[in-house]
Amino acid sequence: MEGQNLNTFNATFADIPAPQLEWEEMAEAPVPRLDGAAIQIKDLLYVFAGYGTINYVHSHVDIYNFTDNTWVGKFDMPKEMAHSHLGMATDGRHIYIVTGQYGPQCRGPTTHNFVLDTETKTWHDLPPLPFPRYAPATQLWRGRLHVMGGSKEDRHEPALEHWSLPVKDGKALEKEWRTEIPIPRGGPHRACVIANDKLIVIGGQEGDFMAKPGSPIFKCVRRSEVVYNNVYMLDDGLKWRDLPPMPKPNSHIEFAWKFVNNSIIIVGGTTEKHPVTKKIVLVGEVFQFNLSTMEWSVIGRMPFRMKTTLVGFWNGWLYFTSGQRDKGPNDPSPKKVVGCMWRTKLQL
Repeated sequence: MEGQNLNTFNATFADIPAPQLEWEEMAEAPVPRLDGAAIQIKDLLYVFAGYGTINYVHSHVDIYNFTDNTWVGKFDMPKEMAHSHLGMATDGRHIYIVTGQYGPQCRGPTTHNFVLDTETKTWHDLPPLPFPRYAPATQLWRGRLHVMGGSKEDRHEPALEHWSLPVKDGKALEKEWRTEIPIPRGGPHRACVIANDKLIVIGGQEGDFMAKPGSPIFKCVRRSEVVYNNVYMLDDGLKWRDLPPMPKPNSHIEFAWKFVNNSIIIVGGTTEKHPVTKKIVLVGEVFQFNLSTMEWSVIGRMPFRMKTTLVGFWNGWLYFTSGQRDKGPNDPSPKKVVGCMWRTKLQL
């Protein structure tokens, strides 16, 4: 049986053959971070929070300038703001920050939401979510901030709830979140993209690490997880539609995407665990979903496999920074948390 499982793994979840991409290493981030968040506005990448180690979380924002290819700034986050598993979206000036985990290890989530004005570097509160969530799919669509799925308060149980809030110029237009149609499949760590005025949710997982019962430090313990390749789109009738699934199950990609030339590009992630060793398997592919043909392809590979990458695109260059990389070319299980920055010229 194990032999059959291993054959299935090798056929389905192993590295997919891909064209060669030429990568160039850039200036390393000021700190290593895992489960951070990032939003690009013009030629600036705002990189938020994340774990430094499992016992230490960052509470600041670093800024990378794609024109100068340098890290150009740093400022603190509000003390009440979550440090990982954030939901995040932008209107091109303001960054809306929703819920997430507060503190290291597997501590609890918060309902506290914020908005950052990137021009003035000032923070303001937003109305709290009805319930706290870990890593919900989040996007600004047709004037409303949409928050979907994620994990529930125990960090493990998938959530299906979907809420929205009207916002404009960094301010909420109402005090309460509106209940919307639930997402077909719950869970955290998925990409959420606005493309051609459609809201698209990609990949993710059901289940996650959770706090060990009675642990004073909320020590993370592994639970069963199911990584999936489902892709859903919210259409004009506000109903969910199935789109072609990813070439392999993929999770930890919430900030690992960019929309380029009518394609969604996704860099790295995690796939189903190894059936024999039960270890987490990191992803090294760069995926393309062409919205003209509705087809997925693998357009290249990263320098190494990595999850929770933070991705940007500027002047034809695809960038990724930060996350947790593999143990080596022959071992896709996770090891070191890094802050490296790499780029490749993208030809689509």
